[in-house]
Amino acid sequence: MLMQGNKAFEIADLANEALSSRQSLSSLFQLSMLETVPAGRAICWEGDAASHLFQVVEGVVRLQRIIGQGRRVITAFHYSGDVVGAFLHGDFLFTAEAVTDCKIRRISRKAFLAEVAGSDALRPEYIGLLCKETAAAHDQMVLLSKKNAEERLCSFLVELGLRSDAPGKAGLLKVPMNRQDIGDYLGMTIETVSRTISKLAARKIIVPEGRHNLRIVCFSSLAQLCGNADAFPAENCHSVEIQ
Repeated sequence: MLMQGNKAFEIADLANEALSSRQSLSSLFQLSMLETVPAGRAICWEGDAASHLFQVVEGVVRLQRIIGQGRRVITAFHYSGDVVGAFLHGDFLFTAEAVTDCKIRRISRKAFLAEVAGSDALRPEYIGLLCKETAAAHDQMVLLSKKNAEERLCSFLVELGLRSDAPGKAGLLKVPMNRQDIGDYLGMTIETVSRTISKLAARKIIVPEGRHNLRIVCFSSLAQLCGNADAFPAENCHSVEIQ
């Protein structure tokens, strides 16, 4: 009987380990009700208590702030699978709006943090999510402070392309946001966005198709125009000796 009891404990431990290995941050949202948010509708408002997090299930969400003289700044776009609000512990620093018709799930921050605190599997994933948000904020600071209009737009299109079904390949790139959204995200006027797209089209790198979409003719050329360090061959870089 003792051997059978020990075996039962071993089986139970294995079952718990298997359950833990299947658990993920995304799984925490699965028990929440699926909400439908039409395009243009706010999901949360800047200044509201950040009492919950939400996950984008379908569609695209923009995070935005209104600054002096009613100017809008878009700080991020979020896509299917993204978790919004993980970094906050006080009030929402942004208003989240649906760019397209969206489906989302919410979970209370208290319940979310309790699950993370009690799970060895979830803590590293949560830390990874926070690191990803920090890295994205740093990338956005570099893009806005140092890159020119062409580099900003190319960086945006490459990032959007890498999220598509066929990353890194030439083909139709569906752009769900309009050019005003793109301009408010990249710190550019809508006229500069349109002019830069026309310049890239003249160089046979992209071809506008319809009102929103772009056909990527050469993804590698687009990536080389992003202004990132990897785009510069080592022989073209200056070496400096520090004494």
